[in-house]
Amino acid sequence: MSTVVIHKLVGITGLFLKLGLVAFGGPAAHIALMQKEIIEKRRWMSDQHYLDLIGITSLIPGPNSTEMVMHCGKERGGVAGLFMAGASFILPAVVITLGVAYLYTVYGKLPAVEPWIYGIKIGVIALIVSAVIKLAKKAVKNWILGAIGALAVVTGLFGIHEILIILGAGLLYLGLKQFKLVPSIIVPLALLGPVVVNRPETITSLKIFLVFLKMGSILFGSGYLLFAYMDTELVEGLGWITREQLTEAIAIGNITPGPVLSTATYVGFELDGLSGAALATVGIFLPSFLIILIISPFIPKLRNSKGARWLINGINVGALAMMLVVTYKLGLEMIIDWKSILIFAAATATVIFYSKVNTFLFVGCCSILGFLLTLIP
Repeated sequence: MSTVVIHKLVGITGLFLKLGLVAFGGPAAHIALMQKEIIEKRRWMSDQHYLDLIGITSLIPGPNSTEMVMHCGKERGGVAGLFMAGASFILPAVVITLGVAYLYTVYGKLPAVEPWIYGIKIGVIALIVSAVIKLAKKAVKNWILGAIGALAVVTGLFGIHEILIILGAGLLYLGLKQFKLVPSIIVPLALLGPVVVNRPETITSLKIFLVFLKMGSILFGSGYLLFAYMDTELVEGLGWITREQLTEAIAIGNITPGPVLSTATYVGFELDGLSGAALATVGIFLPSFLIILIISPFIPKLRNSKGARWLINGINVGALAMMLVVTYKLGLEMIIDWKSILIFAAATATVIFYSKVNTFLFVGCCSILGFLLTLIP
């Protein structure tokens, strides 16, 4: 390996480790930070090429901002750069999440700590509502996609498996655009599969890895959509965690830097300690590395494919619909009295009207408000 290549890999590692430590605020913030560091400061590629890479990440499964990191790493340092960039960006979030998971497991259920957690759990629901609204503004490009999204919400409330709904939404929109089908022939997606029932299964290392590998392979769009997948797979499907634990995982994902998918580390730790955390983390991120590696040579063709765009547009709407369904279910379980309603109303108003609010500040205020309200009989 030449000195030039080593120098590039060292630069890639240093940059993305730094970004992994300071990248708060979700995928949009991550992409903005990379634009400043990679385009404005280092000129690793042109503005247009960077925009092309952003576009292609919306056409493939996986977390958008993490895959952008991998794209940029490959452009700068080849295959080795792809893996170094991805690993460096993911590592800080995984380590921090693992530490939080351990501390929360040890102290989170104690009476002295639980009141401070109470407000965070409800505030997280407001964050998801805000994310759904923002993503929907971009995803629902026309009334047909809006109708498909509404249909997906209805079928999701009836318990249809989220993969069937999300894939069905994508195929339905592709069919409507490709073959000019009239809206009246839309068949309810409820016909695509059976109702999901809770069927608790034994937790094994192989199952943990395969479940998270599956989620990493079919996740489209924002990492926030992971929570819809987790709800179906881990709460309603396998019965491995409760919805309260899912809410805790969401909270952890929102107060740590880097990719939201590091939430998988927390859930894996809950399931099987350090081994579970490692298997869940590798499982959820491995597909992104492989997908970027495989599709890189085909990016120009995929970028210009109308069919691929139509399919992904439908899939994105279906995924958002599942996110909305999960939010509704979380709300039914968490927002149950005047205190929780007050926290939710205040948190929702904050994230909607002050969209640039600092995540740490937001979470801290939710925690303090929750604590103060628990003091009231």
